Amino acid sequence: MEVVCLQEEAFYALFDKVIEYVDAKRLDMPDKWIDGEEAKRILRIKSASTLQKLRDEGKIRFTQPQKKIVLYDRDSIDEFLEKNAHETF
Repeated sequence: MEVVCLQEEAFYALFDKVIEYVDAKRLDMPDKWIDGEEAKRILRIKSASTLQKLRDEGKIRFTQPQKKIVLYDRDSIDEFLEKNAHETF
């Protein structure tokens, strides 16, 4: 086992670089749970009632952490779109 010694200043500079790297990677990853507006944008629909119909029919997953907050599972929306995609001839 090797032990690496760093001066305090170098340690904190390295630490800051690691934090920047992790934050940049996290920003690249889309959120798993999205709001209704984002879900409608991805599905390319304008109607909240159409979004609710998809939810009520169990075609897309959702969670309701509070009474007036409904979040949609981005992965289930992607799966729904793939399932309904038609292959070209």
